Amino acid sequence: MDALSELLKAVKLSGAMFFNGECTAPWCLRSPPSQFFCPYIGPTAGHVIEFHLLTEGSGYVRVGEETTPLLAGDVLMLPHGDPHVMGNGVGAKEVDSASQLPALLGGQLSLAYLGGGGERTRLICGYLSCDPGLIKPVLAGLPRVMRVHIRTDAAGEWLENSIRHAVDRAGSAAPGSGVILARLAEVLFAETLLRYVSQLPPGRSGWLAGAADAAVGRSLAALHRKPAHPWTLDELAREAGLSRSALTERFARYLGQAPMAYLMEWRLALGAEALRSTSRSVIQIAEAVGYDSEAAFNRAFKRRFGAPPARFRRQSRAKPARSASIPS
Repeated sequence: MDALSELLKAVKLSGAMFFNGECTAPWCLRSPPSQFFCPYIGPTAGHVIEFHLLTEGSGYVRVGEETTPLLAGDVLMLPHGDPHVMGNGVGAKEVDSASQLPALLGGQLSLAYLGGGGERTRLICGYLSCDPGLIKPVLAGLPRVMRVHIRTDAAGEWLENSIRHAVDRAGSAAPGSGVILARLAEVLFAETLLRYVSQLPPGRSGWLAGAADAAVGRSLAALHRKPAHPWTLDELAREAGLSRSALTERFARYLGQAPMAYLMEWRLALGAEALRSTSRSVIQIAEAVGYDSEAAFNRAFKRRFGAPPARFRRQSRAKPARSASIPS
């Protein structure tokens, strides 16, 4: 999965926030769309990926009409930020998790105890921010709810124990715990994706399925490793070990587009992220993402985003900070 490694280098996952939860059956917790948490995770948070690690007990998650059972050792990830309900048992009064934000923002990393005194469920809830344009290829092929079990091998058990220890240290305000948690959040995100890919049945499409294909994965890794390289279809086909027509067919099957079209979209996504987050000139950005001239970059960028790069940058920086109301 070199392609996933190369993409995640560019995505720049950041702004991790964790807290513990302890619930006893029956309990029911409603979570708002993950965008609600953007202002509290970081000033540049564009998309928030929410995940929950069950360390004890059982439960369920419901997104729309779809209900998924959960067991200890499961990682639940909601890559598209859907509102959802989690719980265990029947007859519990629904609690809005957004009402817990004042305590979380005050530095308390533990949810108030919740539930009716029955079976205990322990959760570690996490929120990880990223640039929505750069993470888009991966998210496009993912379901609304992802569940993987990490207690199947030593690596998964190590990761779970490390996260539990790091969250406990953060709760006691131990020096450096925030940095450790941020890195562990990235590891958990990547590990969840890798385990999800390993469970995919034959015939699935999407970016991750393409990255898992030997030939398409090699070409994706090459494109993400050197996006500014003057790639040709011939050179990319040699990288993949396929003919031009075979590579084009396989790209279309997994990603729904041709290799060169994918490369153009990725270059423009990198350019948009650089315009928002750096002070580099338009020509410097154009060259960095593989365009020979500022004019060519301007034309392609305007077709994709509806505004030339300079105006896109001004508009992005002029947008007011995200806000969200905290229920009383």
